[in-house]
Parts: sequence; C-alpha cells; structure tokens
Amino acid sequence: MKKSALALAVLASVFLCAHAQNSLPSETPADFKAPVDSFDYVKRAVMIPMRDGVKLHTVIVLPRKARNAPMLLTRTPYNADDMTSHAESAQMESILQGYDNEADIIVKGGYIRVVQDVRGKYGSEGDYVMNRPMAATALNPTAVDHSTDAWDTIEWLSKNVPESNGKVGIIGGSYDGFLPLIALVNPHPALKVAVPMNPMVDGWRGDDWFHNGAFRQINLSYILEQTATRRNDARWFGSHYDDYDIFLRAGSAGELARQRGLEQSGFWRKLVAHPAYDEFWQGQAVDKLLASQPVTVPTLLVHSLWDAEDIYGAVAVYKAIKPNDKDNKVFLVMGPWNHGGQSGDGDKLGAIKFHSSTGLYFRETILRPFLDRYLKDDEPAVSTTPATPATPIAPVTAFETGTNKWRSLNQWPAGCVSGCFVAPATLRLAANARLNLSNAAPVPLGTPAQKAGFDEYVSDPAKPVPYRARPIMAVGYDEAKGQTWPRWLVDDQREASGRTDVLTYTTGVLSAPVKISGEPIAHLLAATSGTDADWVVKLIDVYPDQVAAQPEMGGYQLMISADIFRGRYRESLSAAKPLAANTALPYRFALPTANHVFLPGHRIMVQIQSSWFPLYDRNPQTFVPNIFNAQPADYKKATQRVYHDSYIELPLVGASVK
Repeated sequence: MKKSALALAVLASVFLCAHAQNSLPSETPADFKAPVDSFDYVKRAVMIPMRDGVKLHTVIVLPRKARNAPMLLTRTPYNADDMTSHAESAQMESILQGYDNEADIIVKGGYIRVVQDVRGKYGSEGDYVMNRPMAATALNPTAVDHSTDAWDTIEWLSKNVPESNGKVGIIGGSYDGFLPLIALVNPHPALKVAVPMNPMVDGWRGDDWFHNGAFRQINLSYILEQTATRRNDARWFGSHYDDYDIFLRAGSAGELARQRGLEQSGFWRKLVAHPAYDEFWQGQAVDKLLASQPVTVPTLLVHSLWDAEDIYGAVAVYKAIKPNDKDNKVFLVMGPWNHGGQSGDGDKLGAIKFHSSTGLYFRETILRPFLDRYLKDDEPAVSTTPATPATPIAPVTAFETGTNKWRSLNQWPAGCVSGCFVAPATLRLAANARLNLSNAAPVPLGTPAQKAGFDEYVSDPAKPVPYRARPIMAVGYDEAKGQTWPRWLVDDQREASGRTDVLTYTTGVLSAPVKISGEPIAHLLAATSGTDADWVVKLIDVYPDQVAAQPEMGGYQLMISADIFRGRYRESLSAAKPLAANTALPYRFALPTANHVFLPGHRIMVQIQSSWFPLYDRNPQTFVPNIFNAQPADYKKATQRVYHDSYIELPLVGASVK
C-alpha cells in the first residue's frame, strides 16, 4: 500500500514537471489593482437598497481629502458609470467634464458627487418606466416611484458617507431635471436644495412628446433607444441621408415606428393609445402635481430661452409653485441657451453672439452661491464677482436677449425691478403682408364686424414645410459631425419666409425699442377646406439689411418664440373633434416664454404655416380618430385661410406713469 502511494506521488511529480516545461504562464494578473493614491479623488460604487428590495447602482466620487463635505446628487437614466468617467484622469474635474455635470462648480466647491442609475437602467435593478408616475395611483399601483427612490437614496447617503456633512442637494437637466422636481414631493429632511434644469414636466403640452397635440416624431429614435433595452443597446437606424426623406417616405409616425420595431416598447404603445390630453398625461404633469402644496426645499429652476427639447417645463413649474411660495424658496434663472447650454461657455448660440460667457456667469455668480448657501455651514445667499460686491441672489435672474444684459427681477414676468409694467399689446395681421403693433386692448375674435380680409395658402402633406434647411441631419449633439440639432431654434428663417405655403407679415422698421417679457399668445381666426389642420405661429426678429459688425447677420430672421397647435383640440385638449370645413374658427394658444428687445432698426415678423416637418408628424388634414394610424389616402391638400383679424398678443413692457 505504501509502495503504491509512493509510486503515485512520483508519477504526479513527473507529470507536473513535464507540464511546467511544456506551458507558458499567463502574464495577466488574477486581479489587477490600479495605483490610484496620486488621484485627487476616490471613487466608490455601491448598490443602495430601496424600500421594495430593489437596489440602485450609485457612483460616489469624493475629493480625496473630503471632510464634512456636502453631497450633490443626480439621478439619471443615462448611465452613472459613463457620467463619472468622461476621461481617464487623476483629476476629479476631468472625469466629470461632460454631460449633466457642472464639474467646475463641483470641484471648486469641494462637493461629493453622487450619480445614480434610476431603477431599470444600466447597473440598477428593477423595471424601467418612462417618467414613472407617482405611486399608489391609477397610473402606478405599486408602492414605489421616483419620489420614494430619492427619499431612500438620500436616507442611505446621509448615514453611510462619513466624509459628508449629511446634507444633500439634487441637480440635473432634462430627464435628470424631472427627477429633482419629483424629489420635492415628500422630500427627505436631508435634502437641502434642488436645481431642476430644463426639466421634463408635461410631455403633452410642450415638452418632449407632443406640443399642443402635435407629435414630436423626431424623438422616435430616443424612444427606441431609451426603452428597448436596459443599457440602451438597441439603435435607431437611418435609411436616407436626409431625415426629411426618412419620415416622409414612411408615411405616418406610427408606420415608421412599426418599421423600426417600436411596437415592442411599452411606452410607445402608451403614446399611441393616448394621443389626446387625457388623464394619462394630466396625471403625470409635474407642474400640476407640485401646485397642490408649498415647496419646502429651496429650489432653483433653470430655463433656456431656446430649448429645443423641454422649453415648456421650467416656466410652467414656476407659475404653478410660486403662488404658494410664502417663504421665498423658489428661484428662477432664464438664460440665452439651448437645452443644457448653461453647462457650457454660453457666449453664443449658432450665429447669435451674446458678448459674454453667460454659462460661466450663471455657474459662478448664481449656481455656486446658491448651492453653498444651503449645503454648506454658515454660507450667506450671495452672488459675487471680482468686479462687484456681494449682493443677494435675485428671486428671478433673466437674460434679456437683444440687449444682451442680465436683469435681476422680483418676479416673472416682469420687465424690470421697478418703474415699469407688462401689459398685453396686439400685433395684428394686415393686408399686403403687414403687421400693425398697437397698445389697444385685444378684441375677442369672431365678432360680426371682423373677417374683413384674409390670406390663403395651400398646405400639401406631400410637400410639408421643413423645420430647418435641408438636408436635415438626425438628432445628435456632435457639431463636428454636422449634428446641430441643439441650436436649430436660432436658425435663420428666411428659407421658410420665401415659401408659398408660409404666410409672412412684417412691421415697418422700428424707431424705438420694443421689449416683451412673458408668453406671447397666438389668436388666430382661420378656416380650412379640410376637417383637421395644424397651425404653426412664429414670432421673429428681423435684423437690419446690413450689420457692419457681423455681415452674415444682415437681414437675419431670428425666431424669438414659436409653437404648433393641432386643430382637432380647439374645443377640448382632452377630446379630438373634426373641424367644420370652410368655416372661420378662433384658435388661442400660448407661445414659449421670451425676454427680448426688438431693437431700433429691426423689424418684427410673424410667420404662419401648417406643417413643421419632420420635427412634428404631418396632419392628414382629413380627420381620422388617431393620426398615428393614418393611412396614405387620408393625407390630402387643404386650402388654409387666415383672417387679418388674427393677432399675436405680446407681453409688452412699458414705463409706469408717475
């Protein structure tokens, strides 16, 4: 027995020696540890448990010597790992230098950065639901929503990050801006400040999915990529160089979605099932949700005046919550930016120059003092620059386009701090493509004395009006690749003004400045030979024929405010109804907020059209119950008649009489 065991041992030894002689050991370590002691930050990845047992992937980036530091949280569906790894670097500011990170403010302020994947996305567990509705409602029968997830996250952070002072601020833009607003519902006591920037607020009235009933089909690619997989692995594919051709040849938005497989997406099926402003949309409108109770957390709303994605939300929330703001916790900033432009330099947008770094001004003189005041100990609420002494942060800080000046205001809308007022004025259509500006009070449309004159055009669904010059590139954010989607709202509108299916009206050359502050309101008296119609109204600043300092701006037509309205919702936003053909009908709808001065030497223009393609889906101009399901035979030409009694109600700023 002993001899047998000895023999086996000898054989094993011989085998191992032979194997060693005939193999080459791996050069890859079993578990590589990168030397990071020289980094100025420490990064941790944790799974934070929610009340229903789901765990959310959370990345915490701490300054290496952080002690008693506040935390700045962003909750996102856009990949927390990527948002905290923008560069391979030993510097904290470098790894945060990218989407939805105010990196300069975070690092200079000594903040602990926290970024979390929302449930169902990327590293987090659970199921993803687009803009998850509030818990325990008809739209969400579960016990969890983004409010409870924010509460549970802040509870964990306040007790498990020893380098912090236990105070948390929540900040973010777009979808990430929607989430700070929801965190204001039953907020955690450790939540000390919220900064919703360009937030998604009402997907039907004027943010991502619809504007006044017209579907923003340009976002089909986003819907596919965001909802098809946990990690956004599915990709929208193009079939033409020009997006105009892709959407036109597909027919309806519903047909293009089918061709791309979107019927598999639960969110897309909900969109198709709810084309009107029914309880599905009303029940998710964040401004309505927050209007029911005073906001208890200091909140800085950030709005971009040329936001191509969420131009409705921030101002809508301000209007909803400010009346209950007895403790002065609600602040508003409006800047001359595109979607998220406050995070950049902000000295220009497309061809429009602002002659200062408006983004930097916002971050250094408004955002950082605001965060410091509520998240750090013994910090005053001040705004400081090297050139000016400390002053309190204004309730409203609004950039005035045209003059390119920042204005500190007590409320919005307001033309100035004191000595002026905002009152409605009429910018009325007239014969010979003229516009007449009057301080006279607006007259209700449709009275027997009206309808003295009109203009007509033929709207052809086979040749819809492009929303910008063709070829139209796919939505994207890389200017080096020709992706200029974020700044299309400042495109020169001259191409549209030359079309026969666009009505154009212009004032004479202004001899004095005309300032507006607030929402222009379109009042149309119009008729169509069809049984449905879209109406697009654009308010435009026309530059002088020659601009010596910037020759390319000669005659430039800069859109100041514009929007679309789907005619079927004229009587009720929640129920579509055919239009009476060849009948003058009044339409009233608000355009996005403006804070602009039309300068002397400029002119004011209004353009009216019936398509804005492919930004919005085409209206068949024949009433069908659901336009997503429109068939090729439904799309028909229509003659559109706009009466000269139509006008734009301007929020005109005037001087107070003393």
